[in-house]
Amino acid sequence: MRLGILQTDAVRDDFQSEFGDYPGMFHGILSQGAETEPLEFTNYDVRREEYPERLADCDGYLITGSRDSVYDDAQWIRTLGEFVLELDTTRTPLIGICFGHQLIAHVLDGETAPADVGWTVGVHTSEVLAQQAWMTPCRASFRLISSHRDQVVTLPSRAVLFAASEICPNGGYTIDGHILTFQGHPEFEPEYAARLMTSRRELLGEQRFAVGMASLAQRIDSVLIAKWIVNFISVARRA
Repeated sequence: MRLGILQTDAVRDDFQSEFGDYPGMFHGILSQGAETEPLEFTNYDVRREEYPERLADCDGYLITGSRDSVYDDAQWIRTLGEFVLELDTTRTPLIGICFGHQLIAHVLDGETAPADVGWTVGVHTSEVLAQQAWMTPCRASFRLISSHRDQVVTLPSRAVLFAASEICPNGGYTIDGHILTFQGHPEFEPEYAARLMTSRRELLGEQRFAVGMASLAQRIDSVLIAKWIVNFISVARRA
C-alpha cells in the first residue's frame, strides 16, 4: 500500500536533528500499524504546490497538521481544499490529522473556528461513540496528544462522528467510508510534544503549560490509531 503524505507544515529547524520532520513521524508510526501488508510513502509538500500527477499514484492520502489555520487567506490552502474536493468526488481514501481534520470539514460544508476553550495541549482522552469495522482492536476510548487552538465547530452534513471529548466535542469523524479524521496527533511522541509546549510556554500560559506537561506521563494510543488508519484505508480500497 502506498500512502501520499500531504505535508502542510515543517518541524522547527532547531528540532529536526532530534525529531525529524512530520512526514518521517507519520512513516514511523503508520509502519507500526501495518500488520498485513508493508506501507510505502510518497511525500508532497503542498505548501510548494507539490501534488501527484495522478490520483492513482497512491492508494490513499493523509493531510498533516499545521501551525496555520484552515481559514487563512493563503493560496496553498485554497489549492489543497480543491484537492480535497477531488479526493471526495472520486472516493479516494483520505485521512485528516489536526489541520487536515479541520480542513476537510471546512471544505465539505462544515465549519472550523477558534475554540472557546483556547489552546488544547497534552494528552487527552476521546470516547468512541460507535464501534466501526476498521476499529480492530476495538477500544471504548483512546488517548492522543493534542496541540491545537482551532476546532471543528460544525461537522460536514455527510459526516458521522465517532470520537468526542468534553474539551473537543468533534474529535473524529468519517464520511461515506472513504474519509477518516482525528483531531489528535498519533504521530507525536511525548518528547516532541514537551519541546513544542516549552517553545510556546508564554503563549499557553503557566497553568495550561503545567497541566499539559504533566499529562505527558499518561499512556498514549498512537499505535492503536495507526492500526485503525491502515485498516480504514484497506477497507476503503475494497469498497
